Amino acid sequence: MIAFLCAGIVIGVVSAQYVPSVWFYSYGWLITGIALAVLGFWRARLYALIFIVAAGALIGLWRGSVSQQTLQPYHVLIGRTLTVSGVIDDDIEITKNNSAVVRLSSIYVEEHLLSGQLWISLSKDAPLKRGDKISVEGKLSDGFGSFAASMYRAKLISAERPIPGDIAGRLRDGFAENIRTVIQDPEASLGIGYIVGQRRTLPENLDSALRVSGLTHVVVASGYNLTILVRLARRLFVKVSKYLAAAASFIMIGGFIAVTGASPSMTRAGLVAGLSLLAWYYGRRFHPLVLLPFVAAITLLVNPSYGWSNLGWQLSFAAFAGVLIVAPLAQRYFFGEDKPSTIRQILGETLSAQLCTLPILIASFSLFSNVAVIANLLVLPLVPLAMLLTFSSGIVAIILPHQIASILAFPAQWLLQYMTGVAEYLASLSWAQTELEANWIFVAAFYGVIIAASLYMWRVTRYSLRNSNIVE
Repeated sequence: MIAFLCAGIVIGVVSAQYVPSVWFYSYGWLITGIALAVLGFWRARLYALIFIVAAGALIGLWRGSVSQQTLQPYHVLIGRTLTVSGVIDDDIEITKNNSAVVRLSSIYVEEHLLSGQLWISLSKDAPLKRGDKISVEGKLSDGFGSFAASMYRAKLISAERPIPGDIAGRLRDGFAENIRTVIQDPEASLGIGYIVGQRRTLPENLDSALRVSGLTHVVVASGYNLTILVRLARRLFVKVSKYLAAAASFIMIGGFIAVTGASPSMTRAGLVAGLSLLAWYYGRRFHPLVLLPFVAAITLLVNPSYGWSNLGWQLSFAAFAGVLIVAPLAQRYFFGEDKPSTIRQILGETLSAQLCTLPILIASFSLFSNVAVIANLLVLPLVPLAMLLTFSSGIVAIILPHQIASILAFPAQWLLQYMTGVAEYLASLSWAQTELEANWIFVAAFYGVIIAASLYMWRVTRYSLRNSNIVE
């Protein structure tokens, strides 16, 4: 029942962008949705699912319409030259044309607080960091994706760095600088990307090579990085006590999100990992078909714009569907009841996640990586070791003299050189990428095949998906 209610909420929020916001803005729709949900849960019959889904859809439409209404003030501001103030809520991105891109929230325009997030490009020379309060001047343009509006080639008027400000971000940047003193670039940037998901500092050539070779997912703040850390914390401390293992894992989740920022993909990853960990601690299990809709509904109720053309949010849930549903079914179908080894588990989950994200990527970018499977087979099993060696190099750089720390960092340097070499070589092949034109009909058909294959594997194996848990 919960899964159907949450699925209805997701449908409602996503649909809200296609209907006039005034239609479902009234609290009456929220009350009607709640009443239908109560009726559906009270009757608890098969036909009650209709009430449950309708209830979720009405609640989602109401929440999406409320969010759409809060963005209405931007409509009269588009095309005007304005002074905008706000807080930078993500890392600065340097584009190919040497401009700095910031994502601004807590927005003030003419002393009026506005909702949403702005995309703003500035001069590359602007010395800005996440958490800074800035004022810029420029012409406001239409938004895209989940951005309410955009501003190109804006002029920076003022910048203020609050005290203490973004402590986690400063600790991360300081630790990254320590790593760079003992590991050379571009390997240092790759290692930093592994442990803190900081992709925007990657050299342009390496970033392009990772994208072409299908390895970008290991250097963005995502569920993959977080899953490795949570599993490591749980397995290290569970030998001492279950409570300590859970506490350490929750600290790991909170710390990682604080360091990387609460992006749509990290919000989802944190919720999925946290709920899975909580269920494990109390001896329970979440069914993936309940967990994923539940987390999707929660994130969309908090921020409906995630469901409106936010590619990161879409890819995040598609990837986790691959990890929690397709991967365990495939492991059981092809290998039987034998518990998969660590390497087989990593490869199975990675390939399943790529399969589930592939149609969205093709439809969005019209590109298909022909070498992604090879690249992931050669690199993915070694990522946990690379994370450990990079982190250890940063620690020894703090506590030991530079000459000794540099020698101890050689294993990390060599392993990261191997990984960058794999990415750059495979990306340089003439056949590394193929251009494909695909629409959303193709996406629907592709997912239909994945669903049909998953149902077939489940029918043959009778595997209980309740056994799927990302923290184990």
